Amino acid sequence: MSASPGSRAALATRGPAPQLVVRSQPVDGVSAHLLDHLPDEGGLAWVRRGDGHVGWGVAARLDVAGSNRFEKAARWWQELVGAAVVRDEIGVPGSGLVCFGSFGFTDSDPSELVVPEVIVGRRAGTTWVTTISPASSLAAPPELELHEPSPVYDVTFADGARTGTDWSSIVADAVRRITAGDLDKVVLARDLIAIAEQPIDLRWPLHRLATAYPNCWTFSVDGLIGATPELLVRREKGLITSRVLAGTIRRTGDDAHDLALAASLARSSKDLEEHEFAVRSVADALEPHCSSMNVPETPFVLHLPNVMHLATDVAGVANNGASALGLAAALHPSAAVCGTPTPVARDLIGEIEGMQRGRFSGPVGWMDAAGDGEWCIALRCGQADPDDTRRMRLFAGAGIVAGSNPDAELAETNAKLVPMRDALGD
Repeated sequence: MSASPGSRAALATRGPAPQLVVRSQPVDGVSAHLLDHLPDEGGLAWVRRGDGHVGWGVAARLDVAGSNRFEKAARWWQELVGAAVVRDEIGVPGSGLVCFGSFGFTDSDPSELVVPEVIVGRRAGTTWVTTISPASSLAAPPELELHEPSPVYDVTFADGARTGTDWSSIVADAVRRITAGDLDKVVLARDLIAIAEQPIDLRWPLHRLATAYPNCWTFSVDGLIGATPELLVRREKGLITSRVLAGTIRRTGDDAHDLALAASLARSSKDLEEHEFAVRSVADALEPHCSSMNVPETPFVLHLPNVMHLATDVAGVANNGASALGLAAALHPSAAVCGTPTPVARDLIGEIEGMQRGRFSGPVGWMDAAGDGEWCIALRCGQADPDDTRRMRLFAGAGIVAGSNPDAELAETNAKLVPMRDALGD
């Protein structure tokens, strides 16, 4: 499942959306782990707690960039849905015609929607296979096979765009600007380069991420893989939900000590301030699309194997026809990945961060023909190098507010790099 150089250009869809024939039907004999079915040549994945989707092949694809990339993608998807002939014997969110997608953090970063030729899905004990093909060549349901990923050996890590010392200096600069009143919060990211002795089979870290972080959303879209804990937005049959994470502390492995750390995180004025900015930005963006909303006043502490986060689950009842992708567009970029005020924070990121995020911290997820779907924020992730299959860029970021300490923020990013570093280990 190594990244294929030039695959983006080769598979890009141009002109009007094609007419597709889609069939979803129940299937037996599927592995307990959906990722086991991903073939050697690569594929797409979205799994959590054993449920989700994996797919391979390309029935249709859109590559898009620019300030109107979400609108272009939504129009293309609507055209594709309108022209498709669908026979769906399952009838749940995620069956029938489905696209996977990921979007760049900035307007200039690449974004894409991909419709695979085959999808294997599972939801609440029901497993199905979906075949998608041009109307001129109807596809028969495939015989599902199991595929073993190749382990990744001898991985070394090197600084990306900035050394840790340089990045800490940038954080100190941001704190000075926040203290001066230029803005309230900015999220700064850094990257790390992973280099393996042999080409990286992306299915290997995917399996390890899904096993180690079952409560996260493990994803793979066009060489971007990860296990993110942050649900940007889910739309399902009129209910809209979002999980906001901001405020982090590293776990020690000592349960008693970690409980004390969780309590200190829940009382931390610095982390509570950062969290409040993030929750407010999500609630404000979703409010126009909801007839009613529930925004808890107090966050809870989300325990993950490597870190703990302050978390708030925001929920609302949809009052219009906005799709999951439309809602993701309304939310991006939230204060959790950019800052407050958003325009000022975005400009500061471009000025001092010193790297191209690409699709890191952008929306990643899936959507079906009804507009239901899930979009998370692409965190705890890595991007395969399309020009060197032995290399990946790993990413992490931290929210900077007036009370931030540069050394503590650097330690936080190191903790957030642990999932991908461990997943690539032998």
